[in-house]
Amino acid sequence: MNKKYDCATIIFVVQITKMKYIKQFLIIIAFSFAGEILHFLIPLPIPSSIYGIILLFLSLCTGILKVEHIKETSNFLVEIMPLMFIPSAVGLLESWEVLSSVWLSYISITIITTFLVMIISGRITQTIIRWRNKGAKNE
Repeated sequence: MNKKYDCATIIFVVQITKMKYIKQFLIIIAFSFAGEILHFLIPLPIPSSIYGIILLFLSLCTGILKVEHIKETSNFLVEIMPLMFIPSAVGLLESWEVLSSVWLSYISITIITTFLVMIISGRITQTIIRWRNKGAKNE
């Protein structure tokens, strides 16, 4: 069955879709703002973005906020995340004179710590899996 839509219906659907994205973005921004307030009120050396992410995570875990409320906008933000690293990469290129004498040390530390994180994460994951399997066998 081939349906024909008039122009007003198409415009209405497009506007509703835009409003959905704006609403989802405002929800994410509200959690970021709450993180800024917590950073101001709590004198700990924790970035405000971490407070906001923790609040968002807790809201999702407790069911206060459902994934559907922020799904499309958060997917969009994850998709454009590589674009956000361009300014920092340009900043590294701009300060090459300072980094040129120590770049080998930085690269070595980055590679070593990356492998350490991979090894430790793998070991912790294996331990948790073994622990869960033992618990399942005992039940």
